[in-house]
Amino acid sequence: MTDEDKPLIGDIAEEAPAESETAEGDGTEVKKHKGFSSKLGFVLAAAGSAVGLGNLWRFPYLAAKYGGGIFLLCYIALAVTVGFTLLVLEIAIGRKTGKSVIGAFTALNKKFKWFGFLCLIVPVIIVPYYSVIGGWVLRYIIAFFAGSDQLLGGSATVGTSEAFFGAFISNPWQPLLFFLLFAIATVLVVVFGVQKGIERISKILMPLLAVIAIFLMIYVMCQPGALEGVKKLFVPDFSEFSFATLLAALGQLFYSMSLAMGIMITYGSYMKKKASITGSARQISICDTCFAIVSALIIIPSIFAFSNNSGEVMKESGPSLMFVQLPAVFNALPGGRVIGSIFFILVFFAALTSSISLVETIVSVLRENLKWSRLKACVIVFGFIIVVGSLSSLGYGPLSFIHIGSGSDQYMILDMFDYLSNSILMPVVAIITCLLTGHFMDTHTLLDEIGMRKGGGYRKYFLIMVRYIAPICMLAILVCNILKFIFPVFDF
Repeated sequence: MTDEDKPLIGDIAEEAPAESETAEGDGTEVKKHKGFSSKLGFVLAAAGSAVGLGNLWRFPYLAAKYGGGIFLLCYIALAVTVGFTLLVLEIAIGRKTGKSVIGAFTALNKKFKWFGFLCLIVPVIIVPYYSVIGGWVLRYIIAFFAGSDQLLGGSATVGTSEAFFGAFISNPWQPLLFFLLFAIATVLVVVFGVQKGIERISKILMPLLAVIAIFLMIYVMCQPGALEGVKKLFVPDFSEFSFATLLAALGQLFYSMSLAMGIMITYGSYMKKKASITGSARQISICDTCFAIVSALIIIPSIFAFSNNSGEVMKESGPSLMFVQLPAVFNALPGGRVIGSIFFILVFFAALTSSISLVETIVSVLRENLKWSRLKACVIVFGFIIVVGSLSSLGYGPLSFIHIGSGSDQYMILDMFDYLSNSILMPVVAIITCLLTGHFMDTHTLLDEIGMRKGGGYRKYFLIMVRYIAPICMLAILVCNILKFIFPVFDF
């Protein structure tokens, strides 16, 4: 199919817009939603989406597990190549079409309307269980402020914090209550809209996140033994490099940069035409990567200080790291009650900014396609979150009999949602996005939207990344994730 035969983005179905702008390069008037008031608002909101739970526990855990410095080196290399390319691509799709995820892919190529629905499934699956984890974080904030005996005090150990966490998540009512509070906080922000809700809260929370994170980093790095953790993170040991290290770093891009969730397409549709896509994407990437590194400088050195320079504790991942291991670590540090409270407030803010972006992605689709008011769309989404999220919340208690696997390889309800969205759907979405924009539409129209000079070297590089390199990388992740699920003995 030649570029002349491929659908142009300018052939877009009209919606009831709040504003319109003329797309540079083809003279097409693109109808847009009421968007961010400034480039700063867009960058902070997008960075807030990217900065979430994946940065705070997944990045430090993977960094420690896969060689520290060599993992960080691989991650940065992949972030500035594959990750940055996909981020720019998704933002450009949103701004060029001025539509939510379903309308955007319909505008790119009417034959790919179904793909917009597939993209929408990702945030639909993630936001309910993400809100459950956000509720757990709220519970821990209260526990540290109140001074729980199982988390703080001379007798508090990993064993007691594990008992505290197990008793909490198996309780049928407490997790539901805190899950409800987190979901309410998320939806309330989205109800107020892009400028008065998302942009305003992002301008408040992102600076607070930075201040809290830097304070915790400095505090932890001043503890005896912490410098060994810093050395672990920044000094690459090339003997530890492996294919598994590369795949782990590549997979982390999805979590860290909010890729393949429809979020950046949605936020891109709110972006002003005058703002630079590549410049904004660069700032988002830098902010996200710096936050991931700062998070690692909070967690890895603190683990090393707590465990007498032994990194064995870091083998624990996911909820076990954040809700079992770290409370015991904070208890062993001076001022542990205060530090633990501050840390979980940090986690709460990061989780909230990410969940807001997930909900907005769904709400924007409902408003655009069903012509619902923002309030009605938010109420419907809130109801959906409560119904589906309750399954994940109860999955460690009354519904714990629902699982896949046995022993240590059990996938509970929350784990199943997480695996389906992050390990299967997100790589699939990334692959098809690259194939669609690289081979089934006039890619140069999109490159003009990005502002890449015709005939320039970066334009050629971008085309190669989108058409060939990025899809191959995403396919490798997908295949390995499937093999790991079928054969748990594999550890790529």
